[in-house]
Amino acid sequence: MQKLISYPISVIYYLFFGLTLLIFHPIQWVCFHVFGYQAHKISVDYLNFFLLKCTNLLGTTYKFENIESIPKNVPLIFVSNHQSMYDIIAMIWFFRRFHCKFVSKIELGSGIPSVSFNLRHGGSVLIDRKDPKQAIPAIKGLGEYIEKHNRAAVIFPEGTRSKTGKPKEFSQTGLKILCKNAPSAYVVPVSINNSWKIVKYGFFPLGLGNRLTFVVHKPFAVKDTDFADLMEKTEAAVVQGIKI
Repeated sequence: MQKLISYPISVIYYLFFGLTLLIFHPIQWVCFHVFGYQAHKISVDYLNFFLLKCTNLLGTTYKFENIESIPKNVPLIFVSNHQSMYDIIAMIWFFRRFHCKFVSKIELGSGIPSVSFNLRHGGSVLIDRKDPKQAIPAIKGLGEYIEKHNRAAVIFPEGTRSKTGKPKEFSQTGLKILCKNAPSAYVVPVSINNSWKIVKYGFFPLGLGNRLTFVVHKPFAVKDTDFADLMEKTEAAVVQGIKI
C-alpha cells in the first residue's frame, strides 16, 4: 500500500526537487563569480536546506546526535557509511559550520544543475574510479586544502552506497592520503541509518516516512594515533552505530 501511495507523492517531490536545483544554479553562479567563496558557500547551504525541505514531502525526518562533540577550528575528516545521496544533502546542511567538501565520482561533475557546479567550484574533488593515478593527487590536494583552511573533508570508504543498509568493507587508501596531508586533522566517525530506505524501490517511487539518524562518534586526532589503529577504531565505530 505504501508503495502505491508513494507514486503520486514521488512525482510531486521530484517536481519540487528539480525546481530547487534549477533555481539555485544561477544563484550559485552569481554568488561564486561576483561575491566569492563565502557567498557561494551560503548559497550551497541554503540549496541543501531547501532540498531537505523537499524530502519532508516524503515524510522524511532527520536526527543528528552528538554534533557538540565535533572539534572546532581544526581540520576535520568525516568518515561515514554511505546509503544514498540524502546522506550528502543532510551533512552539508547540518554540518554547515565545518565547510564540508566531498570526494565524489567524476561523473557527478557535469550535467546536474547546482550539484555539478558546486562539486567543480566549491572545494570538493572529483575522482575517476578507473584511474587511480588521477585519484591520488586529487585526494592529496583535498587533504592539503582542509589543513590550510581548517575545513572538513567527507569520505565514504565503502566506495559506493549500500542498497540495503548493510555496511561494506572499508577501503583505507583515501583516508590514509587525507591523514598524511592533513596531520593536524581530527577523524570523526559518523554512522548513518535509514537513508537507504528512501530509495529501497529505486529512484521511483521513493520510500515514505523514514527517520534518518546520523550519529557522531568520538573523534580521533590524526597526530596522536597510528594509522592502522585509527582505521580500525574508525571503522568499528561506524559499523557498530549502524542499525539493520
